[in-house]
Amino acid sequence: MAHGPFSISELATPAVSTLIGFLAYSSQYFFLRFEAIPFRKNEIWTVNIFATCIWICYYRTCTVDPGRVPKDWEPADRKQLEADRVSGRQRWCRRCEAYKPPRAHHCRTCQRCVPKMDHHCPWTRNCVSHSTFPHFIRFLFYAVTGMSYLESLLLERASLIWRHRDLPSYLGPSLFQMAHILILFVINSLTVFALFILLARSLWTLGSNVTTIESWEIERHKTLLRRARYFGGYLEGPGGIKIRIKKQEFPYDIGILANIKAGMGGSINILSWFWPLAQTPSPQSGLDFEVNGFEESNVSWPPPDPDRIPLPAKSFRNDDAFTDPQTYSSAYEQVEAFNRRKAEDLKRQKAGMEVQRRKRFGKRLKEENNRDSDSEGTDPRSDNESDDGEEGWKNSEGERLRDFGVDEDIEFYDEEDIPLGILMQQRSKRQ
Repeated sequence: MAHGPFSISELATPAVSTLIGFLAYSSQYFFLRFEAIPFRKNEIWTVNIFATCIWICYYRTCTVDPGRVPKDWEPADRKQLEADRVSGRQRWCRRCEAYKPPRAHHCRTCQRCVPKMDHHCPWTRNCVSHSTFPHFIRFLFYAVTGMSYLESLLLERASLIWRHRDLPSYLGPSLFQMAHILILFVINSLTVFALFILLARSLWTLGSNVTTIESWEIERHKTLLRRARYFGGYLEGPGGIKIRIKKQEFPYDIGILANIKAGMGGSINILSWFWPLAQTPSPQSGLDFEVNGFEESNVSWPPPDPDRIPLPAKSFRNDDAFTDPQTYSSAYEQVEAFNRRKAEDLKRQKAGMEVQRRKRFGKRLKEENNRDSDSEGTDPRSDNESDDGEEGWKNSEGERLRDFGVDEDIEFYDEEDIPLGILMQQRSKRQ
């Protein structure tokens, strides 16, 4: 993981560690000194076993490598690769200079493509991914279970104090103990409530085999479907291309038991799902995933999105754009088309024309307003709209892809074609 100047996020793991230590060991200090209800032997063992499991799972969630895509990895199905490129599903990462497997995304913090990326967690300073998700689930499970048990112990002592509230102060706990149990109770209650919600959501994603990023994509797809109904099933992409939007089923939901097995490292042994020292899933198992077969074999995820469709290769002008996707019958034809585009770009540069790439909605809007203001004498809009448009779309919870740690410049604005050298290598392999 890349290291840079100090940031406030570096305090996240020390803060979580301090919280675990305070609740686990400060509470034991209180119980040992609370004479009204002595700390029972079985309670001591239970609290410390839970604390040990939490420490182990949290350490592994923070330190296990979230995985990386091998440089020599290539999609097995070339026809599917070309279909994905035409429909705007980026399978080539310009920053990693490598292909992206299905369900992988480029993390802007880890600065690499992460297999089956769920999100980048600020509290662990690590990606929750195919490799780390089982440790993350176990950490949440033991944290919620352990703190719920601690909550029951605190409630038992607090209820006794409340029942004897009318007794003289010298017959009850000291002022320090009263303040101590109050702080423990408030912090533990708030923490277990927040983690319970996170655990419930994570268990839903585990049972449905949907990552947090993919749940965003599913909601985005439903929004595009509703919008496309008003335009005859089509939406307009860059260069005036008409993109057909039709309902597409999520392909990786293969049944609850199979989903849990896949999410917990591929093991069917239920005991291993809860074992804190369970083996980390192999990196190779995060490059290919079983599908349910509800869609045709040539249909992949995510569904077509107008914001992910590259600009037409023939021309960057709206009046001369392709209206149909461009396909190639062979790698040689694709290389020749690449050379033609390169020659056209050089001609534009010699003529003093800028070779355009698709820009963010706000920049495109500002340029249009600048042109309008030149002709009408009105003031252009400010840069405050840089997050407007389709690229700034948020789900029902107000989240964008960047909120999950995804590099949006790669997801939406990376128009880079597959390098010529890679295409030549593919051609030589076929020959």
